[in-house]
Amino acid sequence: MTDQTTSATALQQMPPDAQLMQLSMGCFVSQAIGVAARLGIADLVADGPKQSAELAAKTGTHERSLFRLLRSLASVGVFAENPGKTFANTAISETLRSDSPTSMRAMAIFMGDEAHWRVYADMMYSVRTGEPAWDHVHGEPVFPYMFQTNKPLGDTFNKAMTSLSHGAIASVLAAYDFSGIGTLADIAGGHGHLLGAILKDYPSMKGILFDFGSVLAGAPAMFDSYGVADRAETVEGDFFREIPVVADAYILKHIIHDWRDEDCEKILRHIGRSMPDTAKILIVESVIPPGNDPHPGKILDLEMLISPGGVERTAEEFETLLTNSDFKLNRIIPTPSPMSIVEAVRA
Repeated sequence: MTDQTTSATALQQMPPDAQLMQLSMGCFVSQAIGVAARLGIADLVADGPKQSAELAAKTGTHERSLFRLLRSLASVGVFAENPGKTFANTAISETLRSDSPTSMRAMAIFMGDEAHWRVYADMMYSVRTGEPAWDHVHGEPVFPYMFQTNKPLGDTFNKAMTSLSHGAIASVLAAYDFSGIGTLADIAGGHGHLLGAILKDYPSMKGILFDFGSVLAGAPAMFDSYGVADRAETVEGDFFREIPVVADAYILKHIIHDWRDEDCEKILRHIGRSMPDTAKILIVESVIPPGNDPHPGKILDLEMLISPGGVERTAEEFETLLTNSDFKLNRIIPTPSPMSIVEAVRA
């Protein structure tokens, strides 16, 4: 039984009022994970368990307070408390290590950042108005804020998106056959982590990375790391203005969920103006299942609500969005991760 399953089972065994209390205190868990990530606790115990006193000395923190924070995290499967106030990594906290191939450390830091945290406190604004609380709190939309006003947060966000790609890459490659695609365009693909991985697995393929110039600055190093620099090019631009890229397939990972339908239709129509009739679009996102079954996308949807103003969509909502953008939903391919691949062709 995994640490996460153990915690979930323990929660379900509590009386309903205690379950609600535990869930209502989830904000403390989120912030505690962010604090542990910033302190680098998972890195410090990577080579073996450490006492809280030693960890406090290495991080410049108050020993008893650090112990209490780690004890709380251990109760939900993030770290394990051993006798003598000693803590070790679990499978979950291993993903907080900076050197982990599936590291989520940057994401945890981003989620707990003070500027981000204030937006969560204003969720009621979004629920009442349907507008992003981010704009209400910071006086401007999330992306201009991160990449112009608060560039350190933007840097953390970019690292978080790169870390999020770790799990997505293996899942996408396992679920989808890219054979026959001569040129793949990654639209708003950041530093090119996903594109680089796909090109590495398909040696005859060429790639085009389309994004803002400031973001593309990190692409050459990424492509070099994958050994695909000779087959990858970058195109600078704004997908709300035009997407002057011709390819056999266009992949968008965690892009469409950032925007409202009318904005997504604009992005998709801009792709449509450049794409050949035989090309296809691959949207890598959560596809929200019906009913009460848990799905990470149902929680991530609240982030979309309060920050960029986007939405996690159901299969029916994707079909409607694509139809309104002059595309046709071809199929939805599940992956080993919570994400799916929504494949579309020209209508």
